Amino acid sequence: MVERGLARNTVQSYRRDLRRYVSYLAAEGVDDPAVVCEQHVSAFLARLRGGDDEHPPLSAGSAARAVVAVRGLHRFLLREGSIATDVAAAVRPPAPARRLPKALPVGDVEAILSAAGAAGTVLAMRDQALLELLYGTGARISETVGLDVDDLDLTDASVLLRGKGGRDRVVPVGSYAAAALDAYLVRARPGLVRAGVGTPAVFLNARGGRLSRQSAWTVLARAAERAGVTAGVSPHTLRHSYATHLLDGGADVRVVQELLGHASVTTTQVYTLVTVDRLREVYATAHPRAR
Repeated sequence: MVERGLARNTVQSYRRDLRRYVSYLAAEGVDDPAVVCEQHVSAFLARLRGGDDEHPPLSAGSAARAVVAVRGLHRFLLREGSIATDVAAAVRPPAPARRLPKALPVGDVEAILSAAGAAGTVLAMRDQALLELLYGTGARISETVGLDVDDLDLTDASVLLRGKGGRDRVVPVGSYAAAALDAYLVRARPGLVRAGVGTPAVFLNARGGRLSRQSAWTVLARAAERAGVTAGVSPHTLRHSYATHLLDGGADVRVVQELLGHASVTTTQVYTLVTVDRLREVYATAHPRAR
């Protein structure tokens, strides 16, 4: 967290991976990093992919993250002089299957957003503001629940998002999200604040504390159920939809990269594959000689 600026959730994942690695080495009778060899690291990767009595098999992506954590540990040990050779350097993480992001049709997103605030209660106003902000800015769920009131500038229609690796960015807030936020902050949040001990968090739970990622996920799931959207929906689905709908509308991929807070445009370019599929569908149905 200090040296690399990694997010807390990433660090927690690495911690779990390294604890599993150390447990594996202990079961192999290895308790000194100096005697670990490349075969140990390769065998650990195989164990991750195949599973064992205590753990199910990991996907290529999860196993790759674990190998990255192990390689980072060995690099650190080498730098600190605890080992003479980095035996993990030659072990390559498995390549995850390339999956296209799942984006919802605009109509489904609008139905979910409407369903979130339909009850008109204090919590319903919060829920609508939360989901409008997620879709209106493409923010990650951790960025959204981590927002403080001072991060919002509704006069300028913008929000400061604190992204992964310490990469902060200011992104515009659309009129629908701004209106929902204004209504929540003026008419709903003060009552929630009184239920707690005082917090700068934008989104609060019924007890006046900061809303958790899990609770925000539940808010979206319930809104999708009320809207009759049966496709699998998660907060990241709204982020995918935000990016895809921007590109469908003609936005430049470099602009979308900045809005999403991606370190590399390569990460953003996967969304262009979604729009190409959409173009193929339109072409196949609209052109007289497409088939």
